[in-house]
Amino acid sequence: MSKKKPAKRIINNASRSFRIFTFGCQMNENDSEKISGMLKALGYVEEMDVNKAGLVILNTCSVRENADERVFGNIGAYKTVKKTNPDLILAVCGCMMQQPEIVNQIVSKYPQVDLVFGTHNLHQFPELLNNYMVNGKRLVEVWDDSDTIVEDLPVDRKYPFKGFVTIMNGCNNFCTYCIVPYTRGREVSRQPDKIVAEVKALVADGCVEVTLLGQNVNSYGNDLDETVNFASLLRELNTIENLKRIRFMTSHPKDLSDAVIDAIAACDKVCNYIHLPIQSGSTRVLKAMNRKYTQEDILDRVSAVREKIPGVAITTDLIVGFPGETEEDFLETLKVIELCQFDSAFTFLYSIRTGTPAATMADQIPDAVKHDRINRCLEVLHQISHDINQTYQGQVVEVLVEEPSRNNPERMTGRTRTSKLVNFPGDPSDIGNQVMVKITAAKTFSLDGEKIEQEDTHGAADTDDDPIPANS
Repeated sequence: MSKKKPAKRIINNASRSFRIFTFGCQMNENDSEKISGMLKALGYVEEMDVNKAGLVILNTCSVRENADERVFGNIGAYKTVKKTNPDLILAVCGCMMQQPEIVNQIVSKYPQVDLVFGTHNLHQFPELLNNYMVNGKRLVEVWDDSDTIVEDLPVDRKYPFKGFVTIMNGCNNFCTYCIVPYTRGREVSRQPDKIVAEVKALVADGCVEVTLLGQNVNSYGNDLDETVNFASLLRELNTIENLKRIRFMTSHPKDLSDAVIDAIAACDKVCNYIHLPIQSGSTRVLKAMNRKYTQEDILDRVSAVREKIPGVAITTDLIVGFPGETEEDFLETLKVIELCQFDSAFTFLYSIRTGTPAATMADQIPDAVKHDRINRCLEVLHQISHDINQTYQGQVVEVLVEEPSRNNPERMTGRTRTSKLVNFPGDPSDIGNQVMVKITAAKTFSLDGEKIEQEDTHGAADTDDDPIPANS
């Protein structure tokens, strides 16, 4: 007796709607923009109500343990959602799906998930979706790795005036706490002409700011021709007419060369802002992390940046409570924070990532100690942030207006070239424009100000946010 074939899913206009939820970093945000672009090219429309959407995609992150927990919590909730919306297709993708144990857990415990794919075969999503809809069977397709970057995928940008541009994928560093090399693979750089062409197309479409993305942008080009590197890419992009701002992240301290620093200083469109994740200030801990630099190297690089780039803002990432971190190690981190005067920092309690060397290290730090140390760390960081922001009081800075304030729609919000968040009275016509704002109040995490006309800025600070002293 022949088995009955599963019924084919009937596609109608109502089902051609989608909602994407993104967890994690800017790389994931950019991937979600590509997924959205591919879906809209197929005629799908965005639907914010998951009870009405025909398709929901969860784009996952695996950097922190709590990110995994959030994703599994969200997946679990869709068991109930599917009772209300039984025709809903639930797809899960992103970094978590590059871990076989996670995929096995989803397959065995979460029948509400219909489609699983990874970071390396994101471009296959339309094909995978179609195959699922035709066959009506759960589909799991995850590539272990990829040595190429698929070009010319449609991208649905969140903002028409600024956009992410991925310049490379993967990471070769294998820090002992990090899962990224296992989920994003080894470093693969895009050809510079492809990047330049994408940025030119964005500018032609009204984009004035681009953010270059990579797990370690400083090592861009190491797998290409020896004449291609991150410094040369910055200089080439700086020549693009009508492009106003260039940002990038993330930088690895060991690869922040003098050539890159010189390029940032020389290129007027490259913002005087660097995100430099040091993770720890203790040379002993840095060695255990396999970061390949010392405390002295950090201080040297920060000093070189401040010497060559006037008014620069430097932010960082810090991990507190790495296995074996002593009180003395932690105090070394506090010392480096004070010496470097970081504008702000993303701080994290160390969390075990299964499959990484640090997960099995001895001397795991008790949670109570981690929390005590991170609170002390934040106390120092917040005071420095407050003091630096106070230097903006009364100054005039250039702000790229992004959107209405979440707390007050009559106020606009945007960022300076040093990535300071500024709120000021304005209207939606300001969005996407660069305006001059006089800072009237400085807070720990943001600045308040008033928009002024260009001709009223005579004698005020210029647009590279000079009010921050080079040694702040």
